[in-house]
Amino acid sequence: MEDADIIALYQQRDERAAAETEKKYGSYCTQIARSILRDPQDVAETVNEAYLAVWQSIPPNEPASFPAYIGRITRTIGLKRLRTAYAAKRGAGEAAEALDELAEVIRGDDNTERDVEARELRDHLNQFLKGLPEPDRSVFVCRYWYFDKISEIAARFGFSGSKVKSMLLRTRTKLRQMLREEDLL
Repeated sequence: MEDADIIALYQQRDERAAAETEKKYGSYCTQIARSILRDPQDVAETVNEAYLAVWQSIPPNEPASFPAYIGRITRTIGLKRLRTAYAAKRGAGEAAEALDELAEVIRGDDNTERDVEARELRDHLNQFLKGLPEPDRSVFVCRYWYFDKISEIAARFGFSGSKVKSMLLRTRTKLRQMLREEDLL
């Protein structure tokens, strides 16, 4: 079933929408949740929460890219679940490590201007990523969007682990420089 048809089912409040979403994007959402959480029960709960969140948000939202929409929702729910576990245990695996790496570059203070700053940061980050050569962009996205392990990224691209770490360090340094130039850091 096409994405537009799935979105139409959500808009009509047809319960088949969730089943069609799971059929088409179940493994995609599971992969995103698994890269953040690792625990199979947490992964399954995150994916189910994502389906519910999509049900509750369409309508009024009508996503231009359904895979990006459901992927972002799944990732957000997974990160919230991770933060809760991380606060309780102070140790939450690869996603926490990846977020700590990026925290050195991007500030995360909460205040009333946060939403505006987040949009501005997102736009600059998208421009930054568009300007990166391949495979630097793909390596960065694998690490900081999908939270892949260094070893997984190395295997996927045929690099050594140290090369991946070096690429990520150089990319974070470029990102930091760009953010400073744009007065976002």
